[in-house]
Amino acid sequence: MMKLRWWRVDASEVAAVTAMGVWEAVLAGGGRRFIKRKDSDAGETGRALEELRSSLYNEMHSSEGAKRQQQRFCGPSVALTFNFAVAVGIIVANKMVMGSVGFKYPIALSLIHYAVALVLMAILKALSLLPVAPPSKSTPFSSLFALGAVMSLSTGLANVSLKHNSVGFYQMAKIAVTPTIVAAEFMLFKKKVSCQKVITLATVSIGVAVATVTDLEFNFFGACVALAWIVPSAVNKILWSNLQQTGNWTALALMWKTTPVTIFFLLALMPLLDPPGLLLFNWNFRNSCAIVISALFGFLLQWSGALALGATSALSHVVLGQFKTIVIMLSGYLIFRSDPGVTSICGAVVALGGMSFYTYLGLKKETAAPGGKKPPSRSNSFLGKPAGDGGSSDYEDSV
Repeated sequence: MMKLRWWRVDASEVAAVTAMGVWEAVLAGGGRRFIKRKDSDAGETGRALEELRSSLYNEMHSSEGAKRQQQRFCGPSVALTFNFAVAVGIIVANKMVMGSVGFKYPIALSLIHYAVALVLMAILKALSLLPVAPPSKSTPFSSLFALGAVMSLSTGLANVSLKHNSVGFYQMAKIAVTPTIVAAEFMLFKKKVSCQKVITLATVSIGVAVATVTDLEFNFFGACVALAWIVPSAVNKILWSNLQQTGNWTALALMWKTTPVTIFFLLALMPLLDPPGLLLFNWNFRNSCAIVISALFGFLLQWSGALALGATSALSHVVLGQFKTIVIMLSGYLIFRSDPGVTSICGAVVALGGMSFYTYLGLKKETAAPGGKKPPSRSNSFLGKPAGDGGSSDYEDSV
């Protein structure tokens, strides 16, 4: 009996040893390779996830990545359409503020718009949603300071001009911005415009003048303001377009850097150009809400204008502004049965024809490069790539 029990114990031990031997044999063969392959696959998956995380971080937290995201999701068509829609909205909002609300302080209104924009961008920055700016050494502070100063003059003087001059004279001043941009870009960057585009731009300007300039009432002060506004407006558009296209600036990042400078200069201009009595204005809930709504539209107009200038060019943005004027006039004729007159309608048709041909020239230039590749230089087309600016409207708050 004792021997039998010993034999059973010995048999169980032998079975255990045999099982271990079989397992060792499996591991020595394909089993170890299988486990190794599983570990390797897990390692590759981890590395892929780490690379994806790093890529997403770079896209969100670097100026190059933010610029690529802006170019990917906001091309010329999207930027110009966005700017056009917001410009129409701010015209309605500002007419309500300046008309029914009776807020007669154009510089102060621009100041409120930029202050609200700065607060909104500060919130975005606190939430880590504001795009990262390029390193400070890539763009001199003097360039950012100049852009902020010119932007305050462009916005403030435009609003004062519209207040003291008739709409017709104001439109004539806007039309004069087009040749000023052509001359300024040639002097600053040696950039030339083809003869076809010069003729097309002249046709557009003449059409807009015939369609919109029905009166030229102005006073001496208003005329001086309008003339003083033309050069800052042109330089403002050129700088916004050039800084975004030559560096890794996004629209919001550039707005964040230049808006404080703009607010500083608007504070300096307010006592010089605004009438007294701002603190005596009736700041009730209704009036304040109307001004805040106008300021929100102002922020969207600045942003959409900067996107448009970054995606197209200064000239393209001017053409967009003229297009907005013509569309608003024709909409009043077609929808609200207003009667601008046969001459104005003919001028609008001529302007739209010139704008269409201007767009055609830009698209033709893009597809004319060898091998179907786009030329590296900026396009001046209405929907050309790449390039950008702010919108034009009654009481402008554009870049």
